[in-house]
Amino acid sequence: QVQLVESGGGLVQAGGSLRLSCVGSGTTFSLNVMRWYRQAPGKERELVASIGSGGATNYADSVKGRFTISRDNGKNTVFLQMNSLKPEDTAVYYCNANRLFNVYWGQGTQVTVSS
Repeated sequence: QVQLVESGGGLVQAGGSLRLSCVGSGTTFSLNVMRWYRQAPGKERELVASIGSGGATNYADSVKGRFTISRDNGKNTVFLQMNSLKPEDTAVYYCNANRLFNVYWGQGTQVTVSS
């Protein structure tokens, strides 16, 4: 059974930083494309960042230059370093793993940025 467990969310002031972690189990972690999504109240879930099995990364325009996604396959972990946080970054952040037709989600971690 595949499990993804996020951590690292919390309350931070605008301009601050947080580092999210997502630990995976039950899958060959290194073969998965890993993504971070977020969902704000009343809004659709949106893709924030992705990292391929080979390390290639992509970011939403709204977070480019502020967020960095990385992975440590030896620890089955993907990270999202979030700097220069803004109130509009407030959302539940979800970890996502995808390999071929298999897609898995974590339970989410709340990030709240106060102005």
